[in-house]
Amino acid sequence: SSLPGEKQSLSTTPTLTMSSAACIFCKIVKGDIPSFKLFESDKVFAFLDIQPLSRGHALVIPKFHGAKLTDIPDDDLLEILPVAKKIALATGAQDFNILQNNGRIAHQVVDHVHFHMIPKPNEKEGMSIGWPNQATDMDKLKALHEEIKAKM
Repeated sequence: SSLPGEKQSLSTTPTLTMSSAACIFCKIVKGDIPSFKLFESDKVFAFLDIQPLSRGHALVIPKFHGAKLTDIPDDDLLEILPVAKKIALATGAQDFNILQNNGRIAHQVVDHVHFHMIPKPNEKEGMSIGWPNQATDMDKLKALHEEIKAKM
């Protein structure tokens, strides 16, 4: 999500700093841009999305600036899901999505890691997902399993 008229950087090079002067979310955290803040701690900031998909759509972000999830130190991620859970409970959402995109092809618009908590009150509001399954080849799946485990 981004503010209307706000230009976003197309750079794919991660900026590993506590904040970035050009980042809209860093400006929101600093208070340079107003927001409807829901939660703040030393490492996490949460606020209502100004272009919501449904009532209660919120963003939960680490204060540490990094474009992709893999750029953020683990300690800066510890509170993210507990905060998203608190917001989901506070909105009364029975059904909801937690969404986090990494990179342009994956539909990331703002180059600062952010998690969406999107209530899904009915079929029309909230997030709609297409899920184009691929045919399962068990031999390829086994090889992939071994490859990923070896790198972890």
